[in-house]
Amino acid sequence: MALHRLFQLSSLLGSAVRVTLRRNIGLSAVLFNKAKDLDPVQKLFLDKIREYNSKSKAVAGGVVDAGPAYQKNLSEEMTKLQRLYGGGDLTKFPQFSFPGEPEEDLLLEALV
Repeated sequence: MALHRLFQLSSLLGSAVRVTLRRNIGLSAVLFNKAKDLDPVQKLFLDKIREYNSKSKAVAGGVVDAGPAYQKNLSEEMTKLQRLYGGGDLTKFPQFSFPGEPEEDLLLEALV
């Protein structure tokens, strides 16, 4: 029984070690790749990602590379939505008000 548990523990430990080594080897491959010169396609790809990252930080949550046509279309659509849904802040959940007595009062009166 103890020998069986020892084999189970060793197999679990071995699988954990294999996963850790696989992750570390994958990470070290990325680090070694940074040390070497990248091929031109990889370098161009990384440059574009860095450029997009800097542009997205510059617009602070807006749309990157949005031209005047996009801005015009966006403002028209927002105007349509505000007209359709009664204006106000479209990012907030609407507040509903129902005339009459609340349900809780009606339930309490029924119990009395």
